[in-house]
Amino acid sequence: MNRNKGCIAELDYFIEKYGVSLNSEAIIKEDILRQGIAFEEVSHEENFSGKSYFIFSFNVDNDGDVINKKYPEEISVENGPYNLQRTIISVRINKTSPYIVKYEPEDGGYKLYLEDGYMGDVSFSPEKSYMLKKTESGKSVRDVAPTIEWGYLIYLAVFRMCQYFENHTECAFCDMNSNYLNQKKANKNYSAVKSVEDIINALSVIESSEDSSAGAYTLTGGSIIDEVKFKGDTEIDFYVRFLEAIEERFKGRWLSKVVVQAHTQKNLMRLKSAGAYIYHTNFEVWDKNLFEKICPGKSKFIGRDEWIKRIVDAVEVFGEYKVIPNFVGGVELSKPFGFESIDEAVNSTAEGLEFFMSQGVIPRYTTWCPEKTSKLGKLGNSSAPLEYYVKLLLKWHELHYKYNLPVPEGYGSAGPGKAEFSVSAFMDAFKVETL
Repeated sequence: MNRNKGCIAELDYFIEKYGVSLNSEAIIKEDILRQGIAFEEVSHEENFSGKSYFIFSFNVDNDGDVINKKYPEEISVENGPYNLQRTIISVRINKTSPYIVKYEPEDGGYKLYLEDGYMGDVSFSPEKSYMLKKTESGKSVRDVAPTIEWGYLIYLAVFRMCQYFENHTECAFCDMNSNYLNQKKANKNYSAVKSVEDIINALSVIESSEDSSAGAYTLTGGSIIDEVKFKGDTEIDFYVRFLEAIEERFKGRWLSKVVVQAHTQKNLMRLKSAGAYIYHTNFEVWDKNLFEKICPGKSKFIGRDEWIKRIVDAVEVFGEYKVIPNFVGGVELSKPFGFESIDEAVNSTAEGLEFFMSQGVIPRYTTWCPEKTSKLGKLGNSSAPLEYYVKLLLKWHELHYKYNLPVPEGYGSAGPGKAEFSVSAFMDAFKVETL
């Protein structure tokens, strides 16, 4: 069986083999995320939340034909031959994906197909009333403070470029800067640096909206290493200014998460004092050689060992279970540097997961999307096999149970039919009896 091709036979194989330990929703979600989705037709007259391109493209295809069309930010899939409970999935456009959304008005609307096999009924992420409103400066709330995860998470990317790109040391899987340039061509209001005033104004609109279901916000953006371009502000200076303003105005309204580089405890105390509750500092890939090759900027400016140390040190500042670094699941198999076998890749990442989990840290992962304008995309990489993601899910939950860790905060609900986190299935894969 060809493990690189998404097909019903392959899904059935993994569901039958691992179905006792993993629900069908999680397995199917990973397969869709890794391969993306093609859309046969999307009616723009329908009321749904379009892709906001909040920081990365999260598209395999990102040409003008894709950028200038409205696609949903997320879809949910349910019912079908696998009797799926509602499964929320981030939309990653891939025009050659075997997963195709078709519009069948005579049969109830949008349907998902895998090749020619019906997989389930599709709903698009709903358009919230606040998305259509504008800030006092005329910026759309969708652009300034989009919500993802079916409305649970407000995503505040206040710096939509990364300075690692300036000396060609960006992470090899990242398309942040090219996404910015592409979006700027399509939307003249798409700005690299947002203002505190616009953020506060947009959040005020969301707070006062009756249809808001947001429970958390993420404050993030690209890495800042050249303080001169930020009028002398360090990365911490820049993000603390937003944090302080948000927490002063909306203290306790939403759970706060901050995604920045790995910082010293002194800097982390500034984030904590400003109102940060969850601290993310994304580690990306565990293997030492791969970290240096895939994350050259992180390796050059901070270093792998120091990055690890700062993650562990952050527990003293934020507390156990409130430090949540991210891995990009699948890049361990990317060419030309990656592992040759799936088991080698999973075992390497499992080593990192276990190290962090044993320290009171709860790492999570994002399913890798091989965007074509990233370094790895330009090298012709395609997604990691489904077998990899099934084994990674099993290992993540095995270790999570081994260290008796709680469900991580800031990701909404967990379990099949409930999970809102849309860029990997680690929240869907929680067993109902363990929640």
